[in-house]
Amino acid sequence: MEENREWEEEQAAVLEEIKRKSFWFADWVFPILVAIMAAAVFAGTHMYVKYGVGAFNEVSIVAMLKAGLDGESFGPAAAFGASFLFARILEGSLVGILDLGGSILTGIGIGIPAILLSMKITAPIDNFALSLLTGAVLGGITGGIIILIRKFTINQSNSTFGADVMMGAGNSAGRFLGPLIILSACQASIPIGIGATLGGLLFYIWKKPVAGGAILGAMILGAIFPVTLQ
Repeated sequence: MEENREWEEEQAAVLEEIKRKSFWFADWVFPILVAIMAAAVFAGTHMYVKYGVGAFNEVSIVAMLKAGLDGESFGPAAAFGASFLFARILEGSLVGILDLGGSILTGIGIGIPAILLSMKITAPIDNFALSLLTGAVLGGITGGIIILIRKFTINQSNSTFGADVMMGAGNSAGRFLGPLIILSACQASIPIGIGATLGGLLFYIWKKPVAGGAILGAMILGAIFPVTLQ
């Protein structure tokens, strides 16, 4: 028993050493990964503002941004997105898991562009290269804040404060997005709409989330019959 305990302690020490030296476990890598994802999402919002396609978010949330682009107020999109970003930064700092949907997709992808547009600051959204840079900077700041807060708080204990529960808290809402995704795909083009419909139908038959099938179907036929941007 004593030998087994010593062996387990040695293995645990080796594992900790591997984690300490690993690129993927390094704290400084986290802001970089968040910056890369945020750059892509912010550039997607640029595509949506300029061409009407490309936003990385749920249809209902993108509709808030579209309302502002159509001449109404950017207030709902700005308030909704910014509040989600603030909440997810706090959640990520305490839990250790960053909710990509709330922080990057909604916060950086919708909330911050809406704030900039409401202030008549359009350059970061109108220019593709600048949108990539803006998203990367925002993502880096977000990831850096989370790591900084964790250094002075939760890193001093081993608790995760129920990360598994918070991780999947909003996933149950995804079942209602399938029809909305199909409708949005039909508005993009007929082939993409057909792909989304067939994909959603197949996933429904397989008893899988309809939203996932609709997205995959739209992506496949969208790649075969791409939408021409003018």
